[in-house]
Amino acid sequence: ELRVALPVALAVYKMPVVLAFCVSVLSNLIPVVFLLLLLKPISIFLSKKSIFFNKFFSWLFARTAKKTNNAKTWLGLALFVAIPLPMTGAWTGSAIAFLLKMPFGKAFSAIATGVVVAGVVVAFLTKTGVAINKYFGFSTLLLTIAFLAILGFSFRAFAKNIKVAGGRGGKFF
Repeated sequence: ELRVALPVALAVYKMPVVLAFCVSVLSNLIPVVFLLLLLKPISIFLSKKSIFFNKFFSWLFARTAKKTNNAKTWLGLALFVAIPLPMTGAWTGSAIAFLLKMPFGKAFSAIATGVVVAGVVVAFLTKTGVAINKYFGFSTLLLTIAFLAILGFSFRAFAKNIKVAGGRGGKFF
């Protein structure tokens, strides 16, 4: 997984950024090909062999079709995969593409775009953290992370208060 491999390659093994980035992205995309190609045949096989899976997949696809807007699926999938948080990577993106019945090319391009964006974000954050640690020490790195976390939570609370108190239908902007 890119979100672990890239920081380890940069911070622990001191690999060059471009090499670490390319290896991490390509390694993250290899399973995607197999997932996108095999999830449908596996679901069909399970549906034929089991009444439970037949009902489950019928319900799941009907619910997914009812709750999605196909006009924005590519961008939504790419953005979802690009968020460098747990459970938002290429594997989960492959499952989402399968549920949305996206064609292989469209799904793979969205997931690949998201993985590349996530790689850039993770590489930047890793290099920034390594630089802060190198020049200012580990305690400064921890204080910086704590400050950014507090700032993020404060902004979220401020935005929530604006939505509650402000008119205009509760919209922030």
